[in-house]
Amino acid sequence: MTNATRTMGVLVGAGILLNMSCLYAQDWPQWLGPHRDAKASGFQAPKTWPKELTQKWKISIGDGVATPALVGDKLYVFSRQQGSEILRCLDAATGKEQWQDKYESGGVTGAASGFSGPRSSPIVADGKIVTLGVRGILSCYDAATGKKLWRKDDFQGSWPRFFVSSSPVVVDGLCIAQLGGQRNGTIVAYNLANGEQKWKWSGDAPAYASPELMTVGDTKVLVAEMEKSIVALNATDGKLLWQTPFAVRGRGYNASTPMVDKQTILYSGSSRGTTAVKIEKQGDSLAAKELWKNQEVSVQFNTPVIYEDKIFGISAQDSLFCLKASDGKTAWTASLQGGGGGGRGSRPGYGSIVVAGPVLFALNPSAQLVVFEPSDKSFKQLAKYKVGERDTYAYPVVAGNRVYVKDRDSLILWTIE
Repeated sequence: MTNATRTMGVLVGAGILLNMSCLYAQDWPQWLGPHRDAKASGFQAPKTWPKELTQKWKISIGDGVATPALVGDKLYVFSRQQGSEILRCLDAATGKEQWQDKYESGGVTGAASGFSGPRSSPIVADGKIVTLGVRGILSCYDAATGKKLWRKDDFQGSWPRFFVSSSPVVVDGLCIAQLGGQRNGTIVAYNLANGEQKWKWSGDAPAYASPELMTVGDTKVLVAEMEKSIVALNATDGKLLWQTPFAVRGRGYNASTPMVDKQTILYSGSSRGTTAVKIEKQGDSLAAKELWKNQEVSVQFNTPVIYEDKIFGISAQDSLFCLKASDGKTAWTASLQGGGGGGRGSRPGYGSIVVAGPVLFALNPSAQLVVFEPSDKSFKQLAKYKVGERDTYAYPVVAGNRVYVKDRDSLILWTIE
């Protein structure tokens, strides 16, 4: 589990900005980028793709599959070393450390112990940065200085079976996180400035996906995939607006973040296909009308992306796929070579896809970065690069001609030249 491993999280609807201060066009300040839709801004594809990428630097930062956050000239990396969870602020150009904070924390035990470091991506908003550790420790720092502003550990000893993988979201001055475990799971909103709890919803336990945001009328809505259902809450007060059953069958996991496209929510799970529903106001609540359901394609640990009228993702069977967003029909599938071959018990269905201008990047656990066209006619590969020596489960952060890659224990800056 990871940002790709754990929760295949997915896409946010247009129109919601997360009050990120001082963001640059090429920033990647949180899980799935500026708008939580896996779209990298400001990228221009080269006329001719180079045979190899150029490695600018590589530093060891420890275990973890959390995607780094890039804001301006600063890169924030959350990982685990020597019994502590560590947040580092690095110079994005050189990799030089500017500050760090760490605290002692137990790692992951049991079946998921192969990924002992953090899976949740840090989020930078309103001059602050928030992290969520594998045992549910939620921390907020001043992004410029690294000063700890507040920390919450309200659910000690309680987390999902395979530990915490969900990445927090920030909206209108609230930091919202999925916390707790099977018996006391909640979604909690804290005041970002001081950590004061503003609301809590306790109707289902968290799984491994991350929450998304959408706007319905004048209401900002949090959409979250839980252990047994998918819910929509009023982001301001936590009121339940809509809920639909989505329990796991057999050995599956709820680990795919719901996709949001304007008024449509798309969700998927292992062996349960992919479903699209249209959300509308119904009195003080919301109602959902099913638009389509594709039984051929399911995702488990991948976050699909929406590009114009197409959906691209990596299926639970380890295939790249393209669906028509209008009716859900499968346009094509193609093998993602080595997709599940990341080593140390890697399983199919992992990987990350990023929209970068006119092309798509797909990174599989074997550290193969594939560049391909966003066509619904067929799969057309433009380039392929080896970008890590060990497993790569975190998202690649694409900014201009730079590509930041986190592998098992290192962070690497590549450039397209």
